[in-house]
Amino acid sequence: MAQLLDAPEGLELGGAKRKVTILMSDVRGFTALAECLEPQAVMTFLNRYLEAMVDVILAYRGTIIEILGDGLLVLFGAPLSRDDDAERAVACALAMQLRLADTNAPHRQAGLPEVDMGIGIHTGEVVVGNIGSQQRTKYGVVGSAVNLTGRIESYTTGGQILISPTTYAETAAVLTVSDQMTVAPKGIAAPITLYAVSGIGGAHQLCLPTPTETLVALPQALAVRYTVLEGKFAGSTMYGGRVVKLATRTAELHVDQPVAAFSNLKLHLLRPSGEVVPGELFAKVVETMPDEASRVVVHFTSIPEAARTFLDTVRGYEYHVITRAEQV
Repeated sequence: MAQLLDAPEGLELGGAKRKVTILMSDVRGFTALAECLEPQAVMTFLNRYLEAMVDVILAYRGTIIEILGDGLLVLFGAPLSRDDDAERAVACALAMQLRLADTNAPHRQAGLPEVDMGIGIHTGEVVVGNIGSQQRTKYGVVGSAVNLTGRIESYTTGGQILISPTTYAETAAVLTVSDQMTVAPKGIAAPITLYAVSGIGGAHQLCLPTPTETLVALPQALAVRYTVLEGKFAGSTMYGGRVVKLATRTAELHVDQPVAAFSNLKLHLLRPSGEVVPGELFAKVVETMPDEASRVVVHFTSIPEAARTFLDTVRGYEYHVITRAEQV
């Protein structure tokens, strides 16, 4: 940055086309956490989270373009480009996910909800430069590659890193990929393959913990009501469903109205009496069954405290039933 400021033209309005790798991150579960904390505590957590993430991003020489609440937009390759921009972006994402565990630690110890983070990465051509007026100027980025990165991030679940084919092509030799999926993002002419990254070798040697979630069948299905989110807004129609298998952060549902893969849902749990458990859960559909449209697997992205307590009770009951069955 000092090199740019040394040149008078560094502060002029204008732009240039550049090939960059774009990283977008978003926190999942922040709403549930905010409901449990006083306003000052919410801001303390948010600032602690951002301070940790900014430290990681700067260590990997990323350029922070925007901080929008708990979301981050970061460039690798502008204003200065390097040969390893794409590799550093992926390594940065892994380091961010690992650092989040430390940020969550105080809340875990206090019995409060933890937050997860989804990260999307894409490599493409954009226009970068100083945007604004003579009174207010900022270094910014525009282009379809930015929009696509946002689409990629929207497919992530908490704790996940998804990268585009162009980023994968530049980094595949040093990556560990745990999964891949074909998606059709809005505004893209043809479907693309996204890669879920769990590790990177080479100069970085970073690896995410292996998930240990196992869905277990419930002795009695849990009734739910759900609606499909349209953007960040809930749809107007509520549907019914049942939770038939459950883990800590995932569940298998039988739904009355089929939903598409990667849909975002808002759910209410119902007690056996029909009473609604306080609080709204949010989840993303991570798997659909081609042979049975009414069955889906979801990953919970936000679980309020009352719902978490209710599900913990259900899981405890389920554990005891399974243990007794094994002893018989």
